[in-house]
Amino acid sequence: MNPEILVGSAEGLAETFAARFEEAAGRALADRGLFAVALPGGSVATTFFPRLARARVDWTRVEFFWGDERAVPPSSPESNYESAERLWLQPARVPAARIHRMPADAPDLESAALAHSDEIVGLLGSPPILDVALLGMGPDGHVCSLFPGHPLLNEDRRWVCAVVDSPKAPPRRLTLTLPALAAARLVVVAALGSTKAEAIESVVMDPASRLPAALVLRAASPGGFLLILDEAAAGRLPPRRIGNDGR
Repeated sequence: MNPEILVGSAEGLAETFAARFEEAAGRALADRGLFAVALPGGSVATTFFPRLARARVDWTRVEFFWGDERAVPPSSPESNYESAERLWLQPARVPAARIHRMPADAPDLESAALAHSDEIVGLLGSPPILDVALLGMGPDGHVCSLFPGHPLLNEDRRWVCAVVDSPKAPPRRLTLTLPALAAARLVVVAALGSTKAEAIESVVMDPASRLPAALVLRAASPGGFLLILDEAAAGRLPPRRIGNDGR
């Protein structure tokens, strides 16, 4: 499967993706009256969220979820929820009822995963179909809290799982699974910086890659996967594989 690839400056990519986001929201709201998104943290949040907060979207009809969350309080700087609330949800005045935080700070992570899965299924059905799953990617090719070689990559029934042994601190987390991501109408993986270039090369060029980002790409529906890269992250890709310019 050949993904659509946008390459450009961080500012240009944020503008391009915001336009795509507005279009997708408009279609979903016209067709189904609901638009469901899953959010990341990290550099993708700081790069894209301030622009997305200004998008022309009816936020009263958008359901917000997360791809993963660390076992930290929601006010922690390490929380994916905290960055989204500060950079997007509060500035856009998203109603609290539309915000579905992953309760990764719960003492019992397994129970929290089941409860959050039930919440998602109650809103989106089974399988729960997100309209857009916006994901960051680590230098090792991980997405959400799905890490290379981890047993959760073989999960094929649950939508949300607990992680107690993350190789990246903190070890305790909640994450969407590959089946949950693959069910999305559009999976967007954004990678910024030269430290991501080797993993991006594997994801795009190696059809047998076992990196989590590559597994999501191959599981996504046809036309349902988009890579957003700055010049540094795309540095090891041949120009023929880059079909679009996000500058």
